[in-house]
Amino acid sequence: MADPMAPDVVLAVPDLVSPSYFPAIAAVDLGFLRDEGLDARLELRFPVTEAAHALREGRIDLLACAAHDPLYAFPEWRGAKLVTALSRYSYWFLVMRADLGIAPGELTALRDVRIAAAPGPELALRIMLAEAGIDLEARGVSLTAVPPSKEAGTSFGLAATAALAGGTVDGFWANGMGAELAVRAGTGTVVVDARRDTTPRGLRGYTFPALTATDTTLAARPHLVAAVSRAVGRAQRALRADPDLATGTGGRLFPPVEAATIAELVRRDGPFYQQEIDAPTVASLLEFSHRAGLLDRATGYDVVATGST
Repeated sequence: MADPMAPDVVLAVPDLVSPSYFPAIAAVDLGFLRDEGLDARLELRFPVTEAAHALREGRIDLLACAAHDPLYAFPEWRGAKLVTALSRYSYWFLVMRADLGIAPGELTALRDVRIAAAPGPELALRIMLAEAGIDLEARGVSLTAVPPSKEAGTSFGLAATAALAGGTVDGFWANGMGAELAVRAGTGTVVVDARRDTTPRGLRGYTFPALTATDTTLAARPHLVAAVSRAVGRAQRALRADPDLATGTGGRLFPPVEAATIAELVRRDGPFYQQEIDAPTVASLLEFSHRAGLLDRATGYDVVATGST
């Protein structure tokens, strides 16, 4: 028997306290999904590789993630579709210890360091470093996971920032919140901003934040795509017009320091808040996924839900 108290939509994010998936978070918190007649609940599910399996098993309805992440649970794109983009381009930052003195873009200076990266984003970091000619083993560069904090609402970026400050790692590959906090604290320096840097070549086209649903959900609930797309679009437009709206959402969902920081990050990312998933974007995503070993080929996949914007 169905639970009468269950929400209409369970939307999961692998990293809550960040700007990475904020249009989806705002669509729930600011009531845009409710305006579409959908009772929605947010869930933090980390790591994204496990969240993708939760989507496949029907334990969640929508997953906000990097557009290549569904491939961890849906091989060759069988059984899932991208519903809408949350924003454009790859969105992680490589932050290294400030006292190492590594300049922005100076990847050749990486040597004998430990870099934290969550499962899923780690793959993009590996490909980026390989394309920059960085031999991890030869240079003594190790990529490591950092367990998320047990504190309610804490995400990977915050855990990585704490690990950097505590000397557990020498750098991290994480979201804009983690990068901003490390820079403000003086413990970290941004070496790569994937969304804005032009090197390594092609980096920003690897992937992008998106909402994903299963083919089963889309078939059973054909109006979901349009409703969710409208809600996300309204959230994106509202945040672009008034980034300070993010402060209220942050105050309800984030720790105090992060709540006070999120509006500035949303203001910076606002120009990238676009829904469209066009053909060049799909082609770049598929090419990256193929190079990363997640797809057998780089073309011929149907990855965007019909009716998506």
